[in-house]
Amino acid sequence: MSDLTHLGDDGAARMVDVSGKAQTHRVAIASGRVTMSAKALAAIREGDAPKGDVLGTARIAGIMAAKRTGELIPLCHPLGLEAVTVDFAFEHTDGVGAIRATATASLTGKTGVEMEAMVAVSTALLTIYDMAKAIDKGMVIKEVRLIEKRGGKSGMWKADGV
Repeated sequence: MSDLTHLGDDGAARMVDVSGKAQTHRVAIASGRVTMSAKALAAIREGDAPKGDVLGTARIAGIMAAKRTGELIPLCHPLGLEAVTVDFAFEHTDGVGAIRATATASLTGKTGVEMEAMVAVSTALLTIYDMAKAIDKGMVIKEVRLIEKRGGKSGMWKADGV
């Protein structure tokens, strides 16, 4: 069990001890998308969704969620994030409309911010769904993934094909 960082020798779950690790600048970028009807996409783009500013609200929700990752994901360290951004892009692929969310989280610390970036993206996409579900209940959230991470012992990592 020594290879499993979140399990002690007795098999019990534990938070990893990072006290001996060096502080480095760490950055993580995550991305995901929500596909939807042309009607829902147009309403969001034009600011005509029934619940108001969808992307503005989703951006705030993503940032707030990143800051609370340690409360949401078991065994994650609570982190003092230095920056979180959430950006959106409209996409059209094979006649299907979508909104891509991309989140970047960073800090100088002893542990990475991958989970914070992924929680930000997931929450932003869920907020888009919530705010536009009156127009399209069939929206699909997909492709939530880590795109890139920098810093720490493992250094730079980038997803294939990105």
